[in-house]
Amino acid sequence: MSNLPSDISMFREGLFEGKSVAITGGGTGIGFTVARELVHLGANVAIAGRRPEPLAEAKEALLQVRDGAKVFAEPCDTREYERIEEWAAAAAEHLGGLDALVNNAGGQFPTTAQHLSPRGFEAVIRNNLQGTWNMTHGVATKCFIPQRSGRIVNITAEVSRGFPGMVHTGAARAGVENLTKTLSVEWAQFGIRVNAVAPGVIRTSGTKQYPPSLLQDAQRTTPLKRLGGAKEVAHLIVYLCSPQADYVTGQTWTIDGGASLWGDSWPIPEDVPQTPPYGDHLGDEP
Repeated sequence: MSNLPSDISMFREGLFEGKSVAITGGGTGIGFTVARELVHLGANVAIAGRRPEPLAEAKEALLQVRDGAKVFAEPCDTREYERIEEWAAAAAEHLGGLDALVNNAGGQFPTTAQHLSPRGFEAVIRNNLQGTWNMTHGVATKCFIPQRSGRIVNITAEVSRGFPGMVHTGAARAGVENLTKTLSVEWAQFGIRVNAVAPGVIRTSGTKQYPPSLLQDAQRTTPLKRLGGAKEVAHLIVYLCSPQADYVTGQTWTIDGGASLWGDSWPIPEDVPQTPPYGDHLGDEP
């Protein structure tokens, strides 16, 4: 398998023929990789992002993947609900509807909790949690609920053991996981499947903002002893958008090389004071 060309897909040709998928953060990284795979498999795509330049470059690249592909690429800030309604309506009109949504947009920065300002915490919550909800609600009410079908895949992060070093995004992503579970139940009556994908540390353009030592530590504490690739994550996302995942909903799928099951996620100093609980009552009978 390792000798196969990198453009080989694990899915059958034409799997998404006649389908349209919206992808936030679709101009770069994992979002663009998902869009490229979907176009290769017959889908038309709508990609969103804040910056017009990466979107324009991504659109040109996607149009080269398959003759006759339709690509809608317009800037959209997921923090602005009114803009989402406009974007979703325009995307649906351009592509003839929307069948799936991949909530990939997000962002954070490494910081310890004690040095995180209230404004910094709020900014990441608004981006990663509020933005995901805004796009989900906007697309669902415009398209999925009226047509009584749709698939939503939320890209979160692996936060099962908390997220030391990035408490803001850990809180936001945990909120998205619960949002995924809740909507999978509420919206099952509309034929909507809702799932989440929780990547570990994946080597993309976005990881360039992190110190090399952080990436080295991530690789060291991963049982498979390497970082993940964007296409590996894209394959999982594409599966959840596909008809093959018709009976899958409300789940968070971890893809992290086993890191969440092994290794230290945060170093604890050896000289932590050993304080007794509440006034040295350890061992006292009530």
